[in-house]
Order: sequence, then C-alpha cells, then structure tokens
Amino acid sequence: MVENILVKALAGEDLSPEEGVVLLKQTEAGTIEAIRQTADRLRHRQVGETVTYVVNRNINFTNICEQHCNFCAFRRDSGDEGAYWLDWAQILEKATDGVRRGATEICMQGGLNPEAKLNGVMLPYYLKLIETIKTEFPDLHLHAFSPQEVQFIAREDGLTYAEVISALREAGVGSMPGTAAEVLDDRVRKVLCPEKIDTATWLEVIRTAHEQGLPTTSTLLSGHIETPDQQIQHFEKLRSLQQSAKSQGYTGITEFILLPFVGQEAPPSLRRRVGRDQPILSDALLLTAVARIFLGNWIANHQPSWVKLGLAGAVEALRWGCNDIGGTLMEEHITTMAGATGGTCMEVETLQAAIATLDRPSQQRDTLYQPHAPLRRGLSKVG
Repeated sequence: MVENILVKALAGEDLSPEEGVVLLKQTEAGTIEAIRQTADRLRHRQVGETVTYVVNRNINFTNICEQHCNFCAFRRDSGDEGAYWLDWAQILEKATDGVRRGATEICMQGGLNPEAKLNGVMLPYYLKLIETIKTEFPDLHLHAFSPQEVQFIAREDGLTYAEVISALREAGVGSMPGTAAEVLDDRVRKVLCPEKIDTATWLEVIRTAHEQGLPTTSTLLSGHIETPDQQIQHFEKLRSLQQSAKSQGYTGITEFILLPFVGQEAPPSLRRRVGRDQPILSDALLLTAVARIFLGNWIANHQPSWVKLGLAGAVEALRWGCNDIGGTLMEEHITTMAGATGGTCMEVETLQAAIATLDRPSQQRDTLYQPHAPLRRGLSKVG
C-alpha cells in the first residue's frame, strides 16, 4: 500500500488524508527510507537543488501576555521578574543593528500586552511599531503579527479582522507569520493553548490576509499530544487554504515550517503527558518528508527549525524534503526560553558551510523567496 501511495505522489497527484496517515504510521526502516527518497525527489522536482536562506532579525517587542499557553516559557505578567516591553528607541536600535548586519527582513511578534495602546486604542500602537522601523528603513521587509495578534487588536478596538489587516498592510507590513497555529484541532488546542484563538478563527484571519494580497507562512507545532490523524488534518486545512488562495490568484502561503515541541520548561502535567523535553529527530524527519509529499504541490518551500532541531538536525531535514534552512534570526527568545538548545543566532557563513556539506548550492533569498537584492543605500541613517 505504501508503494502505491508513493507512486501516486511521484505521479504528481495529491494524497488523501487517509494516505497521509498511512505514511506517518510507518515504522520499518526501509519503508521510511522510501518515504524520504520520495520527498527528496519531489523537493528536487518542485524547487530544485539550491538551498535558500534569509538574513533576518527577530524582534519580540514584549513578553507581557494576557494568555497562559501551557507550552510557553516566554510570557510574563506585567511587573513579573523578567517582564519586558521595548520602547521605540530600543525597537529602532534592534532594527538598525539588523540592517548593519545585512538583514533584509524583520520578523516582529510579541505577547498580547493589554497595555500596548496609544490614547487607549490598540491599533495605533501597532502602527507606531511599524512606523518606527519603516520610516528609517522603507525597503526593509516587515514579517509581522500573527493571526492571534490580529484577533487581539480587533477584539480590543472593536474592529473586523479585515480592518486590522488592511491598516497593518497599508502601514508597511509585507507578510504575516503563520504562527499561533500550533495544531489546527480544537481538542488539542484546549490542552495546549485554551485561551488562544480556535481553528476556525486562525483560518479566517489567514484567509482574510490572502484576500488582501498579504502573503503568509504556515507552521505546525508537532511532537506533543497530537496524533498522526490530527497532524494530517492540519496539513489538509493548510492545503485547502492554499488551494483557495491560488484559485483566486493570490500568493497565499509562501512556506511551511515544522516546529517540533520543546517542553523543558512546560508545566509538569504536560511534560508527563509528552514524556520528553526535546524533539525526537526521527519523528520530526518523517513528518518533514510527509509534509513535502502532502503539501508540496501547493506549498513549494519547506523549512526546518535549526533553533529546535539544532543545525545538524536542520541540515539532515534538507535530505527529507526541505529546500530552505531558515534565517539568521540574530536574536531568539521564545523557543530558547522553552529549553531549546539550537542557539539564538546563526551567521550566514555558518549556514552556507552547513549547506555545503550536502554538495548543494546555497542562495540568499528575500522573505517572499525571490533572489536577494541589497537594500538601497541612502534610505536610512545606517552608514
């Protein structure tokens, strides 16, 4: 049966959810190797041999958050030890440092801070975040604000998702992170993140972004309490979302990123249920391969997380269907505070050397997977 499924995939056909589950449940080494080879062949066919990367900087502008997700060691209440909220000067300093180090992208997300308002209104605060960066660096791509943040702003200000997204896009946001998805199954979400938006809301916000011409990414938080069936149903929702976007002429989802669960700092009850603190590489690699096979006809670019898997694990994932190794990040808090050991910053030369071990070429890209073009000089105060 597995052989027939792989032949179907290599013929260019989309798998059914049932066929995807069959692949995920394989345990025999030879069968898993056949799945890997199929994913690698499809990767080569769909995007070629070149491994891409982006030079970007993370800015997590606050860790003050009203929610209490069970897997999150990043969030704090206002006034807690370790709570922070960057001011405008600090935001600009981090962006400036990123540009000096070659960044073409700022990835900006933060906690849901109820005090993040200007004159009692939340949207103007977020627009000021954008303005602080874009005034100095108009060519810098802002990959910013998850569906959860969009819902938060809309709720606080009594706006529709479309109104919030339109304002963010017009102010200078170039794409939206597909984070806060975790697993798109409300039974799982009630355990992991009961206060977060539900599956339907996540899909609605992403769909609304696509309909406004705003590209997004997509993610899956894997390796905790979810089942293979729930993983595949997550993939099916992403594929359907992308099919809808493409049918209407939108870019839609630019990439899929697997985010293996790191539970070292999770509550004891969740740690006991999961049974480990760090990802199991073999599980992540099989899921990576199946993601390529299931999604690759519609979402061409697939990326591992070197923060979660370590650089060696991420390089191995490039043999299991991934074609992109991610970004330099320069600063990463959320996963590292959860107990990840992959690091917080990666130099371009390190990424290039790692890719070279596979005898595949590397290429710097921009956020939307176009070849890198240097930021125009003279548009900022960076010398």
